[in-house]
Amino acid sequence: MSTTTFHRRANRSAATRLARRVALLGAVALVGVLTLAAPAAAEPGGVSGRGHVLVLPAAPAAAARSARLQAVTPTISPAARQVRHVAAGKPATCAGGNLCTFVWDPTTSSWKIFDLYACNRYTLSYWQGAGFYVNAQTGGPTVSFYNQSGGVVNSFTGTGTGTQNWDPVWSIRNCT
Repeated sequence: MSTTTFHRRANRSAATRLARRVALLGAVALVGVLTLAAPAAAEPGGVSGRGHVLVLPAAPAAAARSARLQAVTPTISPAARQVRHVAAGKPATCAGGNLCTFVWDPTTSSWKIFDLYACNRYTLSYWQGAGFYVNAQTGGPTVSFYNQSGGVVNSFTGTGTGTQNWDPVWSIRNCT
């Protein structure tokens, strides 16, 4: 059993599962806060093309409790094109050409944003609770989120935003 698998299993106590459910419900309620604006004038870290600007929702409802239960930052492998932290209530960009994923980071009490540009299958570690994504990729690739056994949890084509419970997602392919 890998260290990552051991840590994932060790962290799935009943209290953690309850905190995740509460966080997911909070994120679903806050999805209206996500506002998709016109193309960004400046697209830091991106390529030319349509980008997206959105205002990040408040911290998930169970963020304080979950920070006490697990204080490990979410990571991804291989490395994302860009990784950044943005406070709740602040605007964030997703530059054209990227799939941007947003997961709450209990170690910084902010949203951790991964800009996925290179076509790849990315493995997630310590992604928990409610989050969301912005697909600003060009050319219409299909994005797929996979569970531990490789089954598809979510799949979509086209640009736009969406909410996602990261608990069952173990990997992402941004270009199937």
